[in-house]
Amino acid sequence: MAKFALLLLSIFLLSSCVLTKVVTVPMRIGGAIISVVPVVGGAVDEAIDLAADAIDVIPI
Repeated sequence: MAKFALLLLSIFLLSSCVLTKVVTVPMRIGGAIISVVPVVGGAVDEAIDLAADAIDVIPI
């Protein structure tokens, strides 16, 4: 339990850059996986990357 509390405390103390990366990295991985779908994969990947970029600049 102490390890979990320490983990939560460290997450709250980290800079916003790291916190937004926690959200955007899975988005980017999902976009990369979707990009292999023929015809629409590239467009979907670009849209997800655009959304991830927008989240990265949010000042938390």
